[in-house]
Amino acid sequence: MESTTECAACGKEGNSNDMNNCNKCNMVKYCNAACKKKHRTKHKKACERRVAELREEQLFKEVEPEECPLCFLPLPLDASQSTFQSCCGKIICNGCIYAMQMSEGKDLCAFCRTPPAKDNKEQLKRVKKLMDNGNGRAFHQFAGYYAQGINGLAQNYQKVNEFLLKAGELGYAMSYFNLGQAHRDGISVVIDKKKAQYYYELAAMMGNVNARHNLGLLEAQAGNVQRSLKHFVLAAKAGDNASLDLVKEAFVLNQQNARRLTDGCITKDIYATTLRAYHQRQKEMTSDMREKAKILLE
Repeated sequence: MESTTECAACGKEGNSNDMNNCNKCNMVKYCNAACKKKHRTKHKKACERRVAELREEQLFKEVEPEECPLCFLPLPLDASQSTFQSCCGKIICNGCIYAMQMSEGKDLCAFCRTPPAKDNKEQLKRVKKLMDNGNGRAFHQFAGYYAQGINGLAQNYQKVNEFLLKAGELGYAMSYFNLGQAHRDGISVVIDKKKAQYYYELAAMMGNVNARHNLGLLEAQAGNVQRSLKHFVLAAKAGDNASLDLVKEAFVLNQQNARRLTDGCITKDIYATTLRAYHQRQKEMTSDMREKAKILLE
C-alpha cells in the first residue's frame, strides 16, 4: 500500500516514495524542486540542527573493528603488527604471515599465495594496479612511498596529502588519521587544529581508535570534559590502553569528589563496563601466532 504525505512547502499530498526529500536531513518532503527551493529559508535552521544531531550520533557510535581476512580476528591497533600486501591489497596480521612462513608457503602471500615483488618497479606496478581498481589501502601505501622518498619516488608531501585524502575517500580510515596528524603537527601544512579535528572525526567514524583517542585529547584541551570522556570510553572499549588509563583516572577522581577531569561523568558502572569491554577486545586481538610473530620481530 502506497503511503501519502504532504509537501512541506505547499501542502499538496503525494506518494511518499515519489516526493523530493531534503537531501541533508531527510526530515521533510516536497512535491518538486521548486517547492524545495521556496521552503529552504524556513527549513534551514531545523535542517542544520538535525544534520548536527545526525553527525553527533555517527561520531559517537561504536564501530566494528576491521578484521584480518584470514584469522578473522580484529586487526591489532599497532599498525606495525599487520602488513599491507601489494599483490591482493589486503592487510594481514603478522600472526597469519608468521604461520605462512612456518609452512611450506614461506614467502608467499598468506592470502592469495602470490610470491613477493622482485624489485621496486614490480612493487610500484602492483600498487598502481590496485589504485586503478579503487583500493584505498593502495593509495595510502603510495602516500607512504612519497613521504619516505622510497621505491624510486622523490619525497613529495603535496603528493602525500593528495593520496591520503583519496585513500580516506575510498574508506581507509588510517589515511584520515594521518591527515589529522599532519594538520595537528604542521607536517608539510600549516598547523590547523580545526582541520586536525575534522580529519580525526572522519577517521573515528570509520573506526580508527587512535583518532578517537586524539579527539578526546583535543576536547579535553578545549575544556569539553564530557565529550572528551565519551571519546576515551569508546577508544578504551576498542582496546586502547592509553584511553583506558584516562578513563580510570577520571573514575578515581570522581570517587574522590574531584572535579578536575570528570565533572561527575565516570561512574562505577561506566568504568566497569568499559574495563570489561577493553579486556574482551584485547583478548579478541590476541592469538598464539600473533604473540610468536611479535617475539620474532622484537
